[in-house]
Amino acid sequence: MRNARRYPFLSSDTALGEASFRPYLPLTLLQQEFSVNVSGLLDTGASVNVLPYSIGIELGYEWDKQTIGLSLTGNLSQYEARVVIVQGVVGQFEPTQLVFAWTQAREVPLILGQVNFFIEFDVCFYRSQLQFAISPKSSVSA
Repeated sequence: MRNARRYPFLSSDTALGEASFRPYLPLTLLQQEFSVNVSGLLDTGASVNVLPYSIGIELGYEWDKQTIGLSLTGNLSQYEARVVIVQGVVGQFEPTQLVFAWTQAREVPLILGQVNFFIEFDVCFYRSQLQFAISPKSSVSA
């Protein structure tokens, strides 16, 4: 991975010891004049990026003005979700357009999933070292 940046896994509950460490990525979300610093859970099993309701509000979104809905699955299936597009900045990398399912769920972490975080970034996990590395996707020419 060229130009990769390493990040540590972070502990969510010290009582659980090493089992509590998770790959949370610090990033900045930008929407017009709004900017929010967040940590997103890297989740290779998540189909989509998920934006918690409160962060969408901080970015200036209004629920009723978002007209494209989608259905979430799993433990978020009971909540409505709307599609929003945000600029995401990871470290010193160029801003990247990220598509989120903005959910009305309030007790959910920001999730970075297959669509479209793992399409835009290459990630390598070093779980035994409690680290992960990330870089923008490689451009492949035919």
